[in-house]
Amino acid sequence: MIEVENLGKRYDNVTAIDGISFKVEKGEILGLLGPNGAGKTTTMRILTCFMPPSSGKATVAGYDCFEQPLEVKRRIGYLPEAAPLYKEMKVREFLDFTASVKGLKGAKKSGAIAEAMDETAIADVQNRLIGKLSKGYRQRVGLAQALIGNPEVMVLDEPTAGLDPKQIVEIRQLIKGMAGRRTVILSTHILPEVSIVCDRVVIIHRGKVAAVDTPQNLIARRQKKNAIHLTIDAPLEEATAFLSSIAGVKNVAVDGYVRPGELPLAVETDPLRDMRREIAAAVVQKGWGLIEMKQILMSLEDIFVDLVTEERTGAAQKPGGTDV
Repeated sequence: MIEVENLGKRYDNVTAIDGISFKVEKGEILGLLGPNGAGKTTTMRILTCFMPPSSGKATVAGYDCFEQPLEVKRRIGYLPEAAPLYKEMKVREFLDFTASVKGLKGAKKSGAIAEAMDETAIADVQNRLIGKLSKGYRQRVGLAQALIGNPEVMVLDEPTAGLDPKQIVEIRQLIKGMAGRRTVILSTHILPEVSIVCDRVVIIHRGKVAAVDTPQNLIARRQKKNAIHLTIDAPLEEATAFLSSIAGVKNVAVDGYVRPGELPLAVETDPLRDMRREIAAAVVQKGWGLIEMKQILMSLEDIFVDLVTEERTGAAQKPGGTDV
């Protein structure tokens, strides 16, 4: 549905994106992940035909974003980071205006407006001024304008930025509900958002693709050690010494706040063995209370820091490399 091949964008001596490539399958939700300034918004502006690339190619539904921009725009609903809303207009009035701009008329226009309001749950505020709405509702209106005309592709740039926790959950649920029905490309610098909403993730750093995969596969591939979080009711020194003596245990350390009757520990084990059952049996045999046990997995935050660190280290080791 979306193909990006060696895409580049330069502004004088500044390179915003540098030869990035990825694909988005039909009905998939793909996350563009990276810090502010990584090149996410530039990529989205090229995909939505707001600017041409300096090099490379991008296509949506088989249409070239540079050579066939009108065909691309007919198939895309776009929500930029700053939602394009006229705050002096009422919600339905604004959506009617949006539908007219998109060339819809008569019953088709009325149906498209009703469908967009229903999907974003804003029918109850359709007669209110946009400027009087909460940030969460304004973001819903922004999504509704993007949905007018039932586009095949949704391009969403930081759709939860500036929202409170409740509003973030609501917007994420709306986006998640599009899976399978629409192809969605979503940019964010909020790493947990990708795990919750996206099927796959493209991690961008300094204008380049650092990794492409599902969040689960990224975690599995980058996991560097086996570790278990263990909470037991036992004396600290005795428990540390005992667990350290078990064959296959490489390190034991306090992993959290120690309270009476609760000793949280991180137990690093042989990377080729799952020792959870063995450690649990040993704790029970000692007569200690086993309160909690879970495997410690890398988070997307860990993976992102890991990838960025590797890139910075590699750049620093190259002749003439700079670290900025």
